[in-house]
Amino acid sequence: MSQEKQVFSIDLAGRQLTVETSQLAKQANGAVLVRYGDTAVLSTATASKEPKNVDFFPLTVNYEERLYAVGKIPGGFIKREGRPSEKAILASRLIDRPIRPLFADGFRNEVQVVSIVMSVDQDCSSEMAAMLGSSLALSISDIPFEGPIAGATVGRINGEFVINPTVEQQEQSDIHLVVAGTKDAINMVEAGADQVPEETMLEAIMFGHDEIKRLIAFQEEIVQAVGKEKSEVKLYEVDADLNQTVREMSEKDMHSAIQVHEKHAREDAINEVKKRVIEHYEAQEADADTLGQVSEILYKIVKEEVRRLITVEKIRPDGRKGDEIRPLASEVGILSRTHGSGLFTRGQTQALSICTLGALGDVQILDGLGVEESKRFMHHYNFPSFSVGETRPMRGPGRREIGHGALGERALEPVIPSEKDFPYTVRLVSEVLESNGSTSQASICGSTLAMMDAGVPLKAPVAGIAMGLVKTGEHYTILSDIQGMEDHLG
Repeated sequence: MSQEKQVFSIDLAGRQLTVETSQLAKQANGAVLVRYGDTAVLSTATASKEPKNVDFFPLTVNYEERLYAVGKIPGGFIKREGRPSEKAILASRLIDRPIRPLFADGFRNEVQVVSIVMSVDQDCSSEMAAMLGSSLALSISDIPFEGPIAGATVGRINGEFVINPTVEQQEQSDIHLVVAGTKDAINMVEAGADQVPEETMLEAIMFGHDEIKRLIAFQEEIVQAVGKEKSEVKLYEVDADLNQTVREMSEKDMHSAIQVHEKHAREDAINEVKKRVIEHYEAQEADADTLGQVSEILYKIVKEEVRRLITVEKIRPDGRKGDEIRPLASEVGILSRTHGSGLFTRGQTQALSICTLGALGDVQILDGLGVEESKRFMHHYNFPSFSVGETRPMRGPGRREIGHGALGERALEPVIPSEKDFPYTVRLVSEVLESNGSTSQASICGSTLAMMDAGVPLKAPVAGIAMGLVKTGEHYTILSDIQGMEDHLG
C-alpha cells in the first residue's frame, strides 16, 4: 500500500466531503482526515496486539473537541480543554452505538477510536464527519471490523426531508433525527420531533438509510484502494467438552430459575445455580482460566434461555405478555420546599423528579463548539447505586447518566413554553430510586409530573416507554416496557 497522501471526495447534501489518508497519524492502525465543508475531523483507530484478560470487549470511543476549531481560547484560569463537554460525551455515545455490534463475538483485544475535531463549519456536522471517519479508520485498518457503517442527520422543512440540515434549516425543521447503520440495516436511531406522526418518522428513517447506503459505497471504494489486510486474531472460545458438561449440569435448573417472576428472587435463584456449578469445579481445583470459562458458559446459558423463552414460548421473565405494562403509580407535591416534584413508579422502577424555576439569568452558559451560547431548559439524571441494591463509589455523572439526561431533555423540550410566554429558566433533576429497566423513560414521566406541579404551562404532557426487539433465528418478539434482564440480554 502506498504511503503517499490519497484524497477521495463525494457530494453530501450539496457540500463536498473529502477523505484524506496515508498522511496523518500513520502509527495508528487506521487514520483518516475527514473534511466536510470547512469542518475537519481526524479519526484514528488503534488496537492492542494481544487480547486482554477480561470477559467483555474493551472498546473506547472518544470524540474530542478542541476550541481552536472555532477560534476560541478556553475560559477560566487553566486555558486548556479539560473534562469533555456534554455535547462531546453525547457524540462519543452516538458513534459508539453503531460500531460496537460490528466486532466478532469473542474479540477481546482493546480497541480505541478517537476523533479530534480540528475545524468547525457550523453548517457541516462535525459529529457526522466523526462517525464516518471512525468507521473508515476501522475499515481501512487491520483491525477485524465488520463494517463499514455511516450516519446521517435528517430534518423536515415544509413537509420535505433534508439530509444534514444547516443551522438555519434546523431552526425551521420539525424533525431532528440521527440515523446510522450498515448498507443492509439500521442499528442506531436518535431523534426528537415536534409531535409528528409515527409514519412520518418511519419515512424519515428510510430516507436517511438511502443516504447511508451511498456513504457506505463511498467508504468501500476507499477500503478497496488503501485498506490493509485484516489481522488474524484469536477469538475467545470455551472448551467444547467443558461447555457440554456445564450445560448438562445447569440447563434444567437455569430454565426454572429464569422463570421466577420477582427480580431479586430470580437473581438469587440464578446465582444459586451458578454458585453450585462453580463450587463443583473449585472442588476439583480447576485453574482460573477454567473457572472463567465456566462463568462465560453460564452467562451464555442464561442469555440463550431468556431469548428462547421470549421468542419461541412467548414467556417473559416476570410472566407478562409482550405488550403488557407493569403496574403504574404516580404522586405529586411530595417535597414541600421544592417548586415542583413528581414521583413515578412502574413495577420495580421508580424515579423522583424535581422541577426548579429560575430567572433568565440562571441559564446554562455553553462554552463549546456550537452556535448555541446558553440553555434555559435542562434535565439532569442521577443513578445512585442503591437503586439496584449495590454499593459503589459516589462520583460525578458518567457517560450513561449524561446520555439518559439528554434523552429526557430531548423528549421534553418540544413542549416547554417559549421564553416570551414563560420567561423562566427550568431545571429538572430526576433521581432514580429503584431500577429494573426503563429508568430514562420513568424520568420523563416523573419530569412531566414535576413541571405540572410547578405550574409550568406545558404545550402537552409527555410520557416515555422503553421498547425492545428480541430475535432468535426466524423467531422474534417485540416487547413493551422492557425490564432490566430483557434490556441486558435482548
